[in-house]
Amino acid sequence: MKGEMTSEQTTGANPRTHSPFSAIRAIDYTVIFVRDMAAMRRFYEDVLALSPLRELSPNWIEYGLGSNTLVLARPSRTAADAPMPVGSASLQLAFRVSATEVDACADELVRQGVPLLSSPTNQPFGHRTLFFRDPDGNLLEVYAEI
Repeated sequence: MKGEMTSEQTTGANPRTHSPFSAIRAIDYTVIFVRDMAAMRRFYEDVLALSPLRELSPNWIEYGLGSNTLVLARPSRTAADAPMPVGSASLQLAFRVSATEVDACADELVRQGVPLLSSPTNQPFGHRTLFFRDPDGNLLEVYAEI
């Protein structure tokens, strides 16, 4: 009825505080659906120097990054979506390092023949950033808080 308040309005309760999703505390793992597994694996292991944590199949490779897991996977029964068109980034990943390591990472990418989208740059919001792409075109960032 007009003029009546709901119980949430009278108690001041936020409906989101009652959601089971309020229990989420972290992103546990991130999956990158890949077009070319061999090229992506070479890039993440040889260029970014990530060590495989485990390989569940030739279509699922896990890398440990701190308390998170980064996965390279071929789309299968869990994702029937069409692959992203070549030249389209489907995600951006930001890898945090120290300020001096941003420049060292840029030097290593250049040494490995990876084109930089932007050289190390101090941003007005307090980050030193470096941008480049993986073989599937995903946008990658190495950054440090400065």
